[in-house]
This record gives sequence, C-alpha cells and structure tokens, in this order.
Amino acid sequence: MTGPNDPDLAAAFARPDWLLRLNSVARDLAPSLNRLIPLDADSLLEAAAANTGLDDFGADDFHEPLGVLCRSLVEEADASLMGQLLARGDLLNLLENRARLAAARAQEPAIGQESVRQPIFIVGLPRSGTSILHELLAQDPRLRAPLSWEAHSPCPPGGHRDPDWERACIERAENVFTFWNQLVPAYATMHEMGARIPCECIWLTAHSLRSEEFLGRNRVPSYGAWLASADLTPAYAIHRELLELLQWQRPTERWLLKAPSHMVALPALFAQYPDARIIQTHRDPLPIMGSSVNLLRALCWMRSESVDPELIKASFAGEGLAARLFASLDFRDAPGAPADAFQDVRFADLMADPLATVAGIYQGLDLDFSQAVEAAMGDYLAHKPRNKFGKHDYAFADLGLDLAEERERFAGYQARFAVASEGMA
Repeated sequence: MTGPNDPDLAAAFARPDWLLRLNSVARDLAPSLNRLIPLDADSLLEAAAANTGLDDFGADDFHEPLGVLCRSLVEEADASLMGQLLARGDLLNLLENRARLAAARAQEPAIGQESVRQPIFIVGLPRSGTSILHELLAQDPRLRAPLSWEAHSPCPPGGHRDPDWERACIERAENVFTFWNQLVPAYATMHEMGARIPCECIWLTAHSLRSEEFLGRNRVPSYGAWLASADLTPAYAIHRELLELLQWQRPTERWLLKAPSHMVALPALFAQYPDARIIQTHRDPLPIMGSSVNLLRALCWMRSESVDPELIKASFAGEGLAARLFASLDFRDAPGAPADAFQDVRFADLMADPLATVAGIYQGLDLDFSQAVEAAMGDYLAHKPRNKFGKHDYAFADLGLDLAEERERFAGYQARFAVASEGMA
C-alpha cells in the first residue's frame, strides 16, 4: 500500500501545494472528520430532503447499498479531507436527483410512457476504444448519447428544462471536471472529461447506488465485495427511468450508450432492454491492464491518503480483468442468447481506419452512413487527435505480473476475435 509520502506515487500524480497543505492540516482533525463531514446514510438522506424539499426517493432498494457504501467509505477509504467532501457531494447529488426524478414522474405520468427503442450499447474492456467510438457515433444527430452534465443534473424541479437552468448545470459540471484535473493534473492525459462530452452509463446506474462508479472513485473493498454478487436489476431500472426522463425533456430517435461495466451485467441489461444492440470492442488485454490500473490509481489518489494498487489489480488486471471479459462471452455463448444483437470491433481496426470501421458498424445496424454523418465524424477526429492533452505513460512491467502467464490466460479470447498481441513496454 502507498501513502501520502510515497515518492513514486507523488511523482506520478503530483498534488498541487494548496491540496497538500489542506490535507495535511486535516489529518490533525482525523478523529472528528466524520462528525465534520458526515457520511452516514441518515445524515445524507436528511440533507437531501432539506435541499430539495422532497422526502420520496423512489424505490426502497437503494437503502441497503447506500448503507454498505457509507460504512465502507468511513471504515476503509482512508479519505483525505478533500476525499470526504467529494464523497459527500457525490452522494447528496445522487440522492437529490432520485428525489427530483420520483417527483417528476409522479407529476408527469407521460415520462413513464416514453418508449426507449433499440438502444445501442458500446461495451468492451476499459481502454479498448469504447470512449472514442462512443464520441464518434454521437456525431450522428439520430443517435443521442447522454452528456456528462445531464447525468450530473438530469432533473430540474418539476422535470421541465429551461435555458437558464441548462446553462447553470453545464457550468457546474464543467467546474467539477476542471477541479478533478486540478487535484491530479496527470488525470487529463488519461481520460478527457467535459460537461458536453458523452458519459458512461455508470453515472446513470450510480443513482441506484449499485454501480462500479464508486469503485473507480474510492477505496471501498467491502462495497466492491457486496456489489460483485448484488442484483443489478434496480441499476438498470433507474437507468431506463433516467433515459425516459431525458427523452421526455427532448425527443430522441435512438439512444447511444456505453460502459465497460455492462460486460458483467448483460442479463440485467437485456431484461430491461430486450431489443438492445451491442457493439463490443476487442483489444489485447495486456496493455489494457497497465493503463486501467494507472487510471484508477489516479482517481483514488484524488480522494484517499493511501492507495492500494493490489486491490485495484485484483479487479482490473489478470484474473479480475479476465472475469469481466469472460462474463460477457459466457452470456453470448449461453443457449438462447441474442446472438444477432452483437457486433464485434477490433481496437486496431478502429485506430487504423476509424471511418471505415464505423461504416461497417452502420451496415450491421442497418443505418445509412450518409456523407453528412461521415463528414461530421471526420471533422471531430481532426480536432481530437490521440494524446491531445499529453501522453498517458504506463507499463505492463509495473504490474508485477508474469507476461507468459497472462498471454496464456487470454490466448483463446485473442484467437476467437483475431486480436493481435501488442508490443509490451
């Protein structure tokens, strides 16, 4: 485990001086930190009700995961003062959104009558091209991706949007992402964030309090263990409720969605969206491991006084990464699986010729790949080169895993999808 004075971690993810001083002073307050910034479920629910004037948070199935998560944050996260503030802010935001969503659906029954038809889900291992493919396809005006600000603030009072409210929400979300990059400047080289950039579905499922979003932001092993065997039906139920709300606010032809976490939740996903279409990306898993672990170390370092790389590796490298990948393949190979719902895209093909790859995807979706859509995607690529904000450096060797053993672990997967092995740093 690495702590606040670890030279390697500090060199990789340098904290600004003001944050170092703030967290240093806060360590003297550690015995009373949970009283100053409470993270218990009752305090959060009371504050969310006071902030919104609402006390109905929708279905009761969020109480158990909220309690597990709160205990894990208090007992295991080793949160800094900044981490404690961010965690409370996250949970209040989600609970307030739940209350406003429940109120809007009660006030406007038409929200629940919205039909989410043939949503397109992009799935794949982290760092396998899911984000760039998501953003590329979102250039098609027929395909709507939920934007980061919409996931952060999906529901104004009464459910109805207005331009002033939208501007305020966009500004607030942009401030959040700018602040993340200030906390750990190296994060910007790993994953671009912005209020108007399409977001991952874990931001939507987080409203159920059953989401890998919390594992990415905090060191919460007990919550992670609980989530691994949890029923994810409520996560996809509120996912759909939020899409219905957003679609009611602004009519949408077809949703475009994305998250690596869908790979372990395909039964719950198809139970909610039986006509879903899945685009699964494929890349050599070995370079993915180093990149993913490095990204999650940075996220954890934003909030914690110590980082446990072994805990991160257990889920996002070696056997843990294989379990995620093979869960999706087991679903696809099971009797009665919706085989026609899946398309496969190699990361190497997407990087070598993105527009030709997208043209193939459109053919599989029975969508017209018009010249206007192709031009919009080309323009988007021209303004977003790789490593736009600097190079994200990582190495498989840093993980301490056996290269030959990991090659053998994924050999069958690579052969099945003709995924070439990449050079290893």
